[in-house]
Amino acid sequence: MELRGANVLLTGASGGIGGALAEALAARGGRVVLTGRRTEVLVPLAARLGGRVVTADLADRGAAESLLDEAGDVDVLIANAALPASGLLSDYSIDEIDRALQVNLRAPIVMAKLAGERMADRGRGHLVFVSSLSGKAASGRASLYNATKFGLRGFALALREDLRPHGVGVSTVFPGFIRDAGMFADAGVALPRGIGTRTPRDVAEATIRAIDKNLAEIDVAPLGLRLGAILGGAAPVLAAAVQRRMGGRRITRELAAGQREKR
Repeated sequence: MELRGANVLLTGASGGIGGALAEALAARGGRVVLTGRRTEVLVPLAARLGGRVVTADLADRGAAESLLDEAGDVDVLIANAALPASGLLSDYSIDEIDRALQVNLRAPIVMAKLAGERMADRGRGHLVFVSSLSGKAASGRASLYNATKFGLRGFALALREDLRPHGVGVSTVFPGFIRDAGMFADAGVALPRGIGTRTPRDVAEATIRAIDKNLAEIDVAPLGLRLGAILGGAAPVLAAAVQRRMGGRRITRELAAGQREKR
């Protein structure tokens, strides 16, 4: 998919990772439509990048449909918006569960259906889902978040095969721990020695590469975390034991505490 001159819809653009994505997409000549809840962040960003803003809260049922209508013809959709959803399931209200499922899973599916159908009719386009390594390997105190990210991965892989004959690409991006911005950085959790991080710019560059080369999946994490994700898929019980020995419970507990107000 050629980004120059393409109409690009980016959700979650008011966050730090969203801002890096917007910068990278505009630098490649994409005409960006930025969406999120914080208009005070989106408006100056769009003005600087020559884009436009559609304010939307994807937690609202029907927001995804309205967003696609307002965005117009979309050549590239990047579903980046997500809620943290960390913590014990027993600590969540039913409304909080519904909100996490709505933002992290249902909204991307609805947007992919609507945008993907129009792309297929034109015979071109690309869908990108920004997931997490938590979509490949489960962690304690993250069952709801893991459910949404595992679900997004399965959805994207199957949809990629369905849309392949129509000239539409589908990619999923899997960030690990991201410093300076995003859910992990916002929670201020200290990682054990030796566990590396990546930057929002790394996520943006990986996303551009996925679009350019129509990659099914791309990880944004140091080798150790990528190997851990492979282990988590192949031997989940062993991976859980390794996580416990490396202080995984402490990390996920602090992550949930730092993100609690965002549910």
